[in-house]
Amino acid sequence: MTERITKTLRSLRRNAKPAEAKFWQIIRNRKIDGFRFHRQHPIEFEMDGYKRFFIADFYCKQRKLVVEIDGGVHELQREYDTYRTFIIEHLGMRVIRFTNEEVRFEIESVVERLKDNLTL
Repeated sequence: MTERITKTLRSLRRNAKPAEAKFWQIIRNRKIDGFRFHRQHPIEFEMDGYKRFFIADFYCKQRKLVVEIDGGVHELQREYDTYRTFIIEHLGMRVIRFTNEEVRFEIESVVERLKDNLTL
């Protein structure tokens, strides 16, 4: 992992948004059916001869499941999110998205959907 990625990860972890921090508290330490999650996980890939990366909000390696917590900015970048999802799925992973509001106000539903996706 490059120094650039490491610095970015550290910054994102220190400055987690409230919904991400709440979600992390619920899933960390294998609290969801024993599955281990990583937060702010780099996903590296090559495109056009260049190494590139995305940073997933959360990642379960056992199930190759990327979990994204989307805030208001994602309304403005739907095309980018679709592109990102396409690349991640092309790499053999699945993506599930929750909004900040879902995590803040409907956490039981979020956990149920997460569990459903972990059993696929």
